[in-house]
Amino acid sequence: MWICANDERIRYTGRIDCRVEAEPVWVFPGSSAEFWFSGEVLRIHVENFNEYWQNYLGCILDQVQSAFYLKKSGETVIEVRVPENESGVHHVLFFKRQDGCHELKILGFEIGDGERLIELPPVSERRIEVYGDSVSAGESVEAIDFIGKTDMEHEGGFSNCWFSFPWMTARMLGARLHDIAQGGIALMDGHGWFHRPEQTGMETAWDKIHYNTMLGEMTEWDFSKFVPQVVIVALGQNDNYPVDYMKVEAEKKAQGVCVHEQEPDQEQVTQVEKSYSYCCEMADRWRSHYGDFLKKLRGVYPEAWIVCCTTVLQHDKSWEDAIDRVVNSVKDEKISHFLFSRNGVATPGHPRIPEQFEMAQEMADYIENVLGVYKNK
Repeated sequence: MWICANDERIRYTGRIDCRVEAEPVWVFPGSSAEFWFSGEVLRIHVENFNEYWQNYLGCILDQVQSAFYLKKSGETVIEVRVPENESGVHHVLFFKRQDGCHELKILGFEIGDGERLIELPPVSERRIEVYGDSVSAGESVEAIDFIGKTDMEHEGGFSNCWFSFPWMTARMLGARLHDIAQGGIALMDGHGWFHRPEQTGMETAWDKIHYNTMLGEMTEWDFSKFVPQVVIVALGQNDNYPVDYMKVEAEKKAQGVCVHEQEPDQEQVTQVEKSYSYCCEMADRWRSHYGDFLKKLRGVYPEAWIVCCTTVLQHDKSWEDAIDRVVNSVKDEKISHFLFSRNGVATPGHPRIPEQFEMAQEMADYIENVLGVYKNK
């Protein structure tokens, strides 16, 4: 029996393109569809739009998780094996495991003839939104043989947003999540790894549904559709590429040598690295853009708690100092800077499941018990 993708008994979560209601498009990691159904037949029909890596669809059926390979283009029909149980009723959650390396159009579902969908319980009123990079997207999180080690070569199969600290934090707090995360992204355009050498930064992607110009035109998001009580800004890891200007600025200021001297030849990275003036100027610019980004978030979410952080992935402490400086300067009692217990020192490679879980526990505790956002609610 065919189930339309926009059936009202299906619950979608995530920043999703629903302009064509019967064919929603998933862009961001963690975008999901959830429903209860009867019977022993379950299929999902999707159309994949791939830019890079191999892509997989996440599925949790009756609390058992699996992943299904997606063709790079065209329609993929996935049949999920449904085990028998006494009630004949099952719960399923389909979700996007990866970031904007691909987009996924949901075409519809199938269950057994004569079977039915069953109403879900009321949706949680707790809402969290995260702006982050590959760590927030859950990149390489399942490579558990590489805990505390540098990354290995992969084709996307180890990435799984379900085990990212944003989604685990949200589950610990019983909250819905919009995970606006993209691997390699920096705050500012022209920096980081995403789509180098013409990088798109979060300052451009943050208010979009579609932001990957290799897969289509950018489209705007309507912020009235999801108003979070908590916004987590987990940026600053990729901004040190191609030059770690924040680190250089901190080192030179410690030596009393950080002044705006001259414009470097920016075509030569080696000369850029040697230019103290460039690093000082870029550090100032980054702090200014970070402050502007917080103001933009406050503009669309006047009442939200905004938590600024990086992650446990190794990076120079100067980025924390920069964030601290900006947060203190905005003088907003609901904007804070949070440090994980192993902030910036835990691993040279992407955090794996245990490290992401560690971050989620600490973040959930901070939101609930320090900020008191959801306490006694």
